[in-house]
Amino acid sequence: MSATTLRITEIFYSLQGEARTVGCPTVFVRLTGCPLRCQYCDTAYAFSGGVIYDLEQVIQEVKGYKTRYVTVTGGEPLAQVNCIPLLTALCDLGYEVSLETAGAMDVSKVDTRVVKVMDLKTPGSLEMDRNLESNIGYLNAHDQVKFVICNHEDYLWARARVEEYDLGKKVADVLFSPSNEELEASELAEWILADQLNVRMQVQLHKYLWGNRPGH
Repeated sequence: MSATTLRITEIFYSLQGEARTVGCPTVFVRLTGCPLRCQYCDTAYAFSGGVIYDLEQVIQEVKGYKTRYVTVTGGEPLAQVNCIPLLTALCDLGYEVSLETAGAMDVSKVDTRVVKVMDLKTPGSLEMDRNLESNIGYLNAHDQVKFVICNHEDYLWARARVEEYDLGKKVADVLFSPSNEELEASELAEWILADQLNVRMQVQLHKYLWGNRPGH
């Protein structure tokens, strides 16, 4: 791959299913490859394969959709070095750009205009040891931190991290999501309410609309 190419699994137009812009029509650029293997991963099809795109080809395809929102996702998009110039190019074009990242790779070079939606992996993910805690220092006020909660142990762990890093004051949103196959959304909601926790609970809107299908 050259200095201006990326391996792309898919580029598609859908409703944002998570985070602050949930429900907004958005172009998704899904990069191929991920160094993590979270046990609940729903995009394993993006681990390998993909098609080589030139950066300008990606830009032109994004321009084909009438939306202000672009989300760069994966896999783990930061596993490809050319993700960084892609993010900057999209920002330069005036898009509101978000990056979905697993939190295991350095985010220090991400354009500050990009909204980072960064996971902190819980024990139930089986990838907790991959959290790169130095990334906390590079979060900006418009960024978001996401915890996927598999069980009550995960909930307690996430609650402790929110307090430890004072995330409620550091970022725009702290997102708690139930792992779809392991935890009822209503149960997570009850824990949040009982603790009066200052977080935003979310469910994956796109899965309620279309199920777990590529392209949505």
